[in-house]
Amino acid sequence: MKIGCIQLNVGFGKVDENYERAEKFIREAVAGGAEIVVLPEMWNTGYALEKLEELADENGKRTKAFLSSLSKELAVHIVGGSVSVKRDDKFYNTMYTYNRDGELVGEYSKVHLFRLMDEHLYLESGSNMNRFALGELEAGGAICYDIRFPEWLRSHALDGAKVLFIPAQWPTPRIDHWKILLQARAIENQCFVVAVNRIARKVENFNGQSMIIGPWGEVLWTGAEDEELAIIDVDFSTVDEVRGRIPVYEDRRPGLYEKVIKE
Repeated sequence: MKIGCIQLNVGFGKVDENYERAEKFIREAVAGGAEIVVLPEMWNTGYALEKLEELADENGKRTKAFLSSLSKELAVHIVGGSVSVKRDDKFYNTMYTYNRDGELVGEYSKVHLFRLMDEHLYLESGSNMNRFALGELEAGGAICYDIRFPEWLRSHALDGAKVLFIPAQWPTPRIDHWKILLQARAIENQCFVVAVNRIARKVENFNGQSMIIGPWGEVLWTGAEDEELAIIDVDFSTVDEVRGRIPVYEDRRPGLYEKVIKE
């Protein structure tokens, strides 16, 4: 399948502009043959956390209508990155995924909040796994800081995911961690990882370098350090081959792990 990765230059607090740019790139991706399109984290507002009261999407209404309409019109699966959402007077970092029929197949609020960016002071954490199917492709999704918690991503793979979609706003100073962690998550789970980071003004210090990684840990594509739309052809059938060659899932000893953790 062809994956369209939209490494978006997210405008800080510029909601209307961000929706317009996202739509422009989604349409360009589909025109280029993309069957799945992926957006970065918090693309509707950026990390304007102090302004969420005025900027966050109320109950996700605008984003859900936006993604549903485009996915149905263009007959494309959209992994909608994540957006800032207001629900019941609380704020969340929420990922919506739509299939090519315009149907919501995944909704997930970031479970692990990143204290270094004060997420825990403004956002509520989610508690549900993000497993979904795009046609016959079994997938899972997590958001940015979540990749530092291998047991969380492993739970998605154990539930059948063959690809993990990771929208992010990963900062430049720790970009080496980004690359290594993504490769580790692909290797240990024997699955594809499609990770889309944002671009921002230099003062915000986000420099892209999105990645697609195969189940052997091979880097299939790395994004530039500027706004970019990349369309990459991915053969998801290789997951079964890799898992057959090294039977990690068959050799697991979960009873032992649980015992060690409890002790």
